[in-house]
Parts: sequence; structure tokens; C-alpha cells
Amino acid sequence: MEKTDRETTLAEAQDWVRQFCDERKWDPYHGAKDLAIGLVTEASELLEIFRFVPEKELAALVDRPDKREEIADELADSLYFILRFAQLYKFDLSTSLAKKIIKNAKKYPKP
Repeated sequence: MEKTDRETTLAEAQDWVRQFCDERKWDPYHGAKDLAIGLVTEASELLEIFRFVPEKELAALVDRPDKREEIADELADSLYFILRFAQLYKFDLSTSLAKKIIKNAKKYPKP
């Protein structure tokens, strides 16, 4: 299952998450509110890594192997909740992202 971003589709990643959850019979615990709470919780754990770190030390922090692994774990946890929400509630993430980029391009035009 270890593949790079360039080798993995969103659909495939959603299938990994679906299979993991199906094997554990987690559907009853994955309501929209619960998944949104999970996403915010994991995003907060990512933010906590940077808490009280001065701006000038951020690049070095991200380059530390132990912190990179911790950051990667929290990014993966956050992505898990996004993928699970989209999978269960039938959101096409690629379409949603493309539409949002178009909206943002209008809202934030090039300088």
C-alpha cells in the first residue's frame, strides 16, 4: 500500500480508508458531525506541533526527522477524515477542489 502521491488516486486512497473502516465496522461512528470533529481535532494536533515555535525556527523544525514524522502523521490523520467524509457522503474531491480554485481565482485575482 505504500505508494507516492503521483502513484495514488484519490479514489484509491478513499478505498484504503473505506476498507480499513469496513474491517472495523466503524460506519455507525462516522456521522458527518463526528468526522468533522475528527478533522478539526487532527488539524489542531498538527497546529500544536508549531505552538510557541518562533517564526525563524519553523524551517528547521520541519526539517527535523522526528518532527517530519509527527507532521506527516497529523497530515495523514487529517486526510483520513477528509477522505472518509467524502467517501461516505459522496463528495467528489477533485471536482470540489477544481471548483473552489476557480472561485478563489475570482476572489483573489492575480496581481
